[in-house]
Amino acid sequence: MKIILKEDVENLGQPGDVVEVKDGYARNFLIPRQFALRATPSNLKVYEQEKQRIEVERDKGKREAEALAERLKEVSLTATVAVGEEDRVFGSVTTQNIGELLTAKGFDIDRRKILLDEPLKALGVYEIGIKLHSEVEAQIKVWVVKE
Repeated sequence: MKIILKEDVENLGQPGDVVEVKDGYARNFLIPRQFALRATPSNLKVYEQEKQRIEVERDKGKREAEALAERLKEVSLTATVAVGEEDRVFGSVTTQNIGELLTAKGFDIDRRKILLDEPLKALGVYEIGIKLHSEVEAQIKVWVVKE
């Protein structure tokens, strides 16, 4: 089924793109969640008119994300954790903890945008990625230290 994307869908496309997907994926997921429209001739005409507006919004979002990435380069977070014998960490530092530390610094970033493969379970300094936009990724330093 051909659809027109209304939202940025990871691994599929950006708003305004016309893509071919399986019928069930479109009917059961994309269309009910208002991520996409069926690519009918009338919908294609309407979306051609809106395409320029979408492009302007996309550029504006990218510029804002790049500005935020520049501000985040300077950020260094310190996560204090309880440790036992031989500096073994009790628990771990997760995306939720990093999100709370960012909020405390004045950055409102959704924890789902923090790119952390697995929780941090050892003391040290880590470079953590944050996906701010489909084309913009920022890096922050997270120091995991003992209490």
